[in-house]
Amino acid sequence: MAKKIIIRLVRSTIGALPRQRATVRSLGLRKIGSTVEQEASPAILGMVKVVSHLVSVEERT
Repeated sequence: MAKKIIIRLVRSTIGALPRQRATVRSLGLRKIGSTVEQEASPAILGMVKVVSHLVSVEERT
């Protein structure tokens, strides 16, 4: 079974670059405080790394 991570948008995307905004949207996040649960695949982890200054990540147990 694949690991799951919980991603929460904690900062606004207003000042972010357009690519970073698109990455946040593709992760499934819309408003500040919104949370999604994703599988910890290399693609998702790479996307989280790009916008790490906008999101918080916790591992689901």
